[in-house]
Amino acid sequence: MERVLEVKDLHVTFTTYGGTIQAVRGVSFSLNKGETFAIVGESGCGKSVTSQSIMGLLPSYSAKITKGSILFKGTDLTQVSEKEIRTIRGAEISMIFQDPMTALNPTLTVGDQLMEAVLQHKKITRKEAKKAVLSMLDLVGIPNPDERFKQYPHEFSGGMRQRIVIAMALMCEPEVIIADEPTTALDVTIQAQILELFKKIQKETGVAIILITHDLGIVAQVADRIAVMYAGKMVETGTRREIFYHPQHPYTKGLLHSVPRLDLKGAELIPVPGTPPDLFSPPSGCPFTARCPYAMEVCEKVYPVETYLSDHHHVYCWLQDKRAKAVQLSSINGQ
Repeated sequence: MERVLEVKDLHVTFTTYGGTIQAVRGVSFSLNKGETFAIVGESGCGKSVTSQSIMGLLPSYSAKITKGSILFKGTDLTQVSEKEIRTIRGAEISMIFQDPMTALNPTLTVGDQLMEAVLQHKKITRKEAKKAVLSMLDLVGIPNPDERFKQYPHEFSGGMRQRIVIAMALMCEPEVIIADEPTTALDVTIQAQILELFKKIQKETGVAIILITHDLGIVAQVADRIAVMYAGKMVETGTRREIFYHPQHPYTKGLLHSVPRLDLKGAELIPVPGTPPDLFSPPSGCPFTARCPYAMEVCEKVYPVETYLSDHHHVYCWLQDKRAKAVQLSSINGQ
């Protein structure tokens, strides 16, 4: 498969009055053409910071990429100038933001906002741009594109505004779309329509999608591969089937146990106990140790090695190390 994006050992910090927050700590993943790669985890785990790093949207006054690379078609985006990243952002890598109300300008018509995107990156006339916008509005399921073109964002429902934001991200036919919590503010009916729209667009355009979410229900419907993120690190990565049917990291299992299931009537939801670690001073060992029911002495002191369970499935957990597992089992038996 053709690889379009590769993130290697990415570290991102934020400087605050209270100290330095290590928001992203060694994230690595790749994205292939036409696939959907989902990043899941609790709020504050570093999902959105990772996506903003790719887009070059981190606030320059406080955020800094201290280590690592972001390779897009052979170009390291961490090394390019602001002018160069602007030619890529929106044209080759686009982003669907979480809240369509804040992503759209209330003082401009929807048509003008969509035309602005295509006129910025393509050398075409306004007449050609309008034709492209009308075609895109039709693609994302907006009825009466000619009339809707002249309307303002407040004249659209929440689901329709989300479709407009998706259309904006697609206007320049990008190779990668980053969707940051694209259905959070929508009811389940509209949410299902948006997910079907993603599948349709991907089938017709071949775009690769990075889906940022904490909703495992959405991930189960659209993702090809999944990365589970915790305290700035990706603790487990695998295909959809591997993550949902053969989870290996205790945090992944905890997330799955906390999701309602229709096939298990009356099943009790089990929340993940405790709170994430302080990223001002993150632990040297596994960051999930304090919340893990299987924690061993080694977990607190040393960060786990990467264990490959298949070509796509790998996990950072001492329970997958045979020597550490033997110590844990002997300890349990001794009790």
